[in-house]
Amino acid sequence: MTLSVAQIDRETDQLVDEWLTLPEVARRLDVTIGRAKQLLKDRKLLGVRRGSGGPQVPAVFLDGKEVMKGLPGTLTVLLDAGYGDVESMRWLFTPDDSLPGSPIEAIKAGRHTEVKRRAQALGF
Repeated sequence: MTLSVAQIDRETDQLVDEWLTLPEVARRLDVTIGRAKQLLKDRKLLGVRRGSGGPQVPAVFLDGKEVMKGLPGTLTVLLDAGYGDVESMRWLFTPDDSLPGSPIEAIKAGRHTEVKRRAQALGF
């Protein structure tokens, strides 16, 4: 399976506190690396290329042995709004005074429906 992953820019890279490699994601979720790749391909997770290595995923996207509730739906809405991987990453991690915090912080706090509504508005 070929996995196409966008190269992240330095500014967006610095918005994320902790990154995980695919083997680390697989370990944390207790799945195979192949399944971790499939989660990226299916847009249940979002990964980007940092430097010359393989895809990396923000650690905050994982909640214990699960993908953070509300993240896959938000990623789908951002894709439907025309956002690419790097743009989606930037949007999720950029502070928004009206939330407060960033969209990813709001999702983590259980406010994923509100974040999805905001993401839908981006497409119109």
